[in-house]
Amino acid sequence: MMTPFRNEPFTDFSKPDNKAAFEGALQRVESELGLHYPLVIGGMRIATSRTLASINPSFFEQVVGQVSLADQELADRAVRTAASAFESWKKTGAGARARLLYKAAAILRRRKHEFSAWLVYEAGKTWPEADADTAEAIDFMAFYGREMERLAVPRPLAPIDGEHNELTYLPLGVGLVIPPWNFPLAILAGMTAASIVAGNTVVLKPASPTPVIAAKFVQLLEEAGLPPGVVNYVPGPGSEIGDYLVEHPLTRFVAFTGSKEVGLRINERAARVAPGQRWIKRVIAEMGGKDAIIVDGDSDPETAADAITASAFGYSGQKCSACSRAIIHEKAYDDVLSRVIEKTKRLTVGNARNLSTSIGPVIDIHAYEKILSYIELGGAEGRIAQGGRPGNPKGYFIEPTIIADVDSRARISQEEIFGPVVAFTRASSFEQALAFANDTEYGLTGAVISSNREHLEQARQSFHVGNLYFNRKCTGALVGAHPFGGFDMSGTDSKAGGSDYLLLFMQAKVVSERM
Repeated sequence: MMTPFRNEPFTDFSKPDNKAAFEGALQRVESELGLHYPLVIGGMRIATSRTLASINPSFFEQVVGQVSLADQELADRAVRTAASAFESWKKTGAGARARLLYKAAAILRRRKHEFSAWLVYEAGKTWPEADADTAEAIDFMAFYGREMERLAVPRPLAPIDGEHNELTYLPLGVGLVIPPWNFPLAILAGMTAASIVAGNTVVLKPASPTPVIAAKFVQLLEEAGLPPGVVNYVPGPGSEIGDYLVEHPLTRFVAFTGSKEVGLRINERAARVAPGQRWIKRVIAEMGGKDAIIVDGDSDPETAADAITASAFGYSGQKCSACSRAIIHEKAYDDVLSRVIEKTKRLTVGNARNLSTSIGPVIDIHAYEKILSYIELGGAEGRIAQGGRPGNPKGYFIEPTIIADVDSRARISQEEIFGPVVAFTRASSFEQALAFANDTEYGLTGAVISSNREHLEQARQSFHVGNLYFNRKCTGALVGAHPFGGFDMSGTDSKAGGSDYLLLFMQAKVVSERM
């Protein structure tokens, strides 16, 4: 019997032993940079002539690793291999599948700093951000294992005299897992673990900027005892194999986290029935946000400033939950803005490898150029109150940027930037602030900083987001405590890390027997 689920604790890097251990992990990982990672299909390593270089965004002359790329023929082979493996994996008991996740979580826990170090190099995560990413991956596996054991018990049904009725959950089949680059371990582990513990098999197509950490996770699953073919590692260009995998007649479901544009494309293409397809494909999507923190007129300005600064600039704002809009009551606007500016000035932008770094790089040249273009636009739509400039040219560094006096309908108030940029908007009342916050096509996270109980209750009813926080930051959801997923163009409100998440990867069957 497993102990009750508890979240993996974060590492305290103020302790010399922890700091030394992490530094040692960084050095060991650095010695492995530049290695080649082949495809993994049915347990076989397949090297291809086409490769992709994964680059360290803190120092883009440094190659983290080279990965082989699949074409459509290999993508088809991966799907068919997963379909074959499904026939035996689906018959593996739920307890055995859960124990595999517990084993994988234990291995990851022992190698926590090593995996976090890979996140520092490949994803540009600072030490605390990388540590939190790895801790969340551990949490997902530990939590979903327990959830599968709970769901494996036949569900209670209304009794009928002379009849025995039983409801059980069955796996779906082959799943396509497409994780994001911003949480390339946690979300990858979560979507993959949910798929396989439910009895499905997986074709894993990692994000192009972060394929090495995905390869390391597949190796970890193999070390934990995962049979060949249950998870198949298939990097490749989205333009070549992405649509192909989504549309494949043997693909039963797609688990995706990423941009709205790609998520909508997946949803549209998954809805088409391919020749030979015998089911309606299921799409589990988390697609982004334009998240707001509302600051009420009678709130504590220091609490508000801390929440905005942490939510806007953690991991350079590259979180779908990041605060990209600060909507402030006019009575508190100037005070909160000045406090956030002062706190932002104290943030250190630099190489994520250094513990002293507060803000690391953005992920790649495409993000870098896009964010700088939005900052230029923000200078026209508002006033750049802090930051706005690129940093060290050896990496993709951008200063944390505050744009003040922005209209709620401005482009930088409506479009997802996905970078270290926050727009400040003045509201004349709490009701107007709430209206501004809801005036977006997204509905992922939000926060309200207020000491007014009536206003908090009003927000509880009317702030239309999947994850709403009071008097704290709008980032940092914890598995089990804050099931995560949003409304509208933020996705399918799949609530990762929640008690109903695994149901999305299964189907219910009822058997009735006359006694």
